[in-house]
Amino acid sequence: MNVRLPLAVVFAALLAVPAGAFAQQKYPSKPVRLVLPFAAGSAVDTLARLYAQQMSASWKQQVVVDNRTGANGIIGSEIAARSAPDGYTIGMGNIATLAINVSLYPKLPYDAMRDFSPISLAATIGNCLVVHPSLPVKSVKELVALAKTRPGQLNYASGGVGSAQHIPMELLKAMTGINLLHVAYKGLTPAFNDVLAGQMPMMISGVVTALPHHKTGRLRIIGTTGVKRTSATPDIPTIAETLPGYEADSWTGFFVPTGTPADIISHIHAEVARISQLPEIRERLTGLGFEVVGSSPEAFALLIKNDTVRLGKVIRDAGIRAE
Repeated sequence: MNVRLPLAVVFAALLAVPAGAFAQQKYPSKPVRLVLPFAAGSAVDTLARLYAQQMSASWKQQVVVDNRTGANGIIGSEIAARSAPDGYTIGMGNIATLAINVSLYPKLPYDAMRDFSPISLAATIGNCLVVHPSLPVKSVKELVALAKTRPGQLNYASGGVGSAQHIPMELLKAMTGINLLHVAYKGLTPAFNDVLAGQMPMMISGVVTALPHHKTGRLRIIGTTGVKRTSATPDIPTIAETLPGYEADSWTGFFVPTGTPADIISHIHAEVARISQLPEIRERLTGLGFEVVGSSPEAFALLIKNDTVRLGKVIRDAGIRAE
């Protein structure tokens, strides 16, 4: 009895400990899935895989990137929203899936504010306003002036309705009162190629995509879309330097399903923050046009909320609806 009594007491004490406590202490104790609603080979896919590789090495558990594309990111986002909130599914979203889609579609199968707990803003993606050299403008100010003399006569290209090229141009129109005609292509590549060929006069493009052609004179970058000049184009002004308050960079970040334990959220956030500071990661992502951030969960949540409101107004005022 003298031996059994202590064992019984210990056994009872173990039973009293919540089952989740052991799992949380060992997290992660099995492979983790990183759901990505974007295509393999894209810039965001490259970012996701760089982080997944670092997480796998640090955690001694495989972090598997699961590309679930379709419907402007809705399919993959819904999968992440419906996953168990146990830390073994991490989602990745961008400005479209987390802030734009709610205003673009009449009904979504997920609510970004309700169904997701933000982890960290990973990076912003530098965009720019490019024009073909045949368009006689060298600045945003000159473009606005020209457009006002030719209302409804100038076109701009985009990769589709509600795309990362469409909404920023509508914001430019709203802030200046100019009338540009939107020509939606079935994808970014054919839209960009037509601007490069001079078939279309202008569009919003990724800085990394446009910069080589800007340097050769085949295209002209007249402004970048962030709040500050990009590290890749320090000599090119932002659009905000002409139009204070203009901001239309894209961004991407990590989240988990709502209900995920707070200590697991902290664990994942600490890992993302660590990876974001690695020089080799920052160098690689800068080369792809990203500005690496690694924010707090609170800062990322505020960004999602603010951009949902800000861009929602642009979408509603312009009468934009997903096709």
